[in-house]
Amino acid sequence: MATNTRIILICSGKGGVGKTTLTANLGIALAKQGVTTAVLDADFGLRNLDLLLGLENRIIYTAQEVLEESCRLEQALVKHKQEPNLALLPAGNPRMLDWLKPDDMKRIVALLSEQFDYVLIDCPAGVEDGFKNAVSAAKEAIVVTNPEVSAVRDADRVIGLLNAHGVKPTQLVLNRVRPKMIASQEMLSVEDVTDILALPLLGLVLEDEQVIVSTNRGEPLTLNGVKSPAARCYTNIASRLRGEDIPIIDPSKEGSGLKDKFKRLMQTKIF
Repeated sequence: MATNTRIILICSGKGGVGKTTLTANLGIALAKQGVTTAVLDADFGLRNLDLLLGLENRIIYTAQEVLEESCRLEQALVKHKQEPNLALLPAGNPRMLDWLKPDDMKRIVALLSEQFDYVLIDCPAGVEDGFKNAVSAAKEAIVVTNPEVSAVRDADRVIGLLNAHGVKPTQLVLNRVRPKMIASQEMLSVEDVTDILALPLLGLVLEDEQVIVSTNRGEPLTLNGVKSPAARCYTNIASRLRGEDIPIIDPSKEGSGLKDKFKRLMQTKIF
């Protein structure tokens, strides 16, 4: 039985920033580093974690059947054939959204905590009921955002809600970083984003076309030791999460005038 299980919510606020891709690659990377890891798809409306892991054809039961006690947790868990330390608990039918409550999520996570060292919760986008259910069971959080004004603003909103729920520590992953655009001041720099969000940076993921290829294949970059910029980034994030001291290289030391634009938007208080 695992003790002191780390229960980590992976969230973003804005959809499409790479949260589920991070969950899949981080789950594989942690498992390859020798820790038992469960990935829980908490997006009951639009589940995709099974596709990214290439496990969609092996699902028989889901979290719904576990909660209804029509199957055991072991029956619903989908073990990854190539990485035995990783298991997926799939999301249930979208109709679960009508009755799923925070206590249900806590119950599922408590069961997973009895068997795994890490539980990664893939949170749905937005800040509505799906987010509230997912955050209720989390002990820590990783906020994923892109270096874009709208994504950072949504991340800021989510950070406020995480603080309100007492989720600590909360760390930041900056995804789809393009050094050339940062250098030309066409994209928020890493320093800009960390200054705005005031979170410790767990890691950054460089823009990499191999991410799209691996997603379409259902083979996370971290699975087969693919040598690509993003794969190295995901692996380093997993190592840092486990306490290893691996420096984060900022792709650009230059500031960006976009930060001032963001601050003006924040002052409008439209959310």
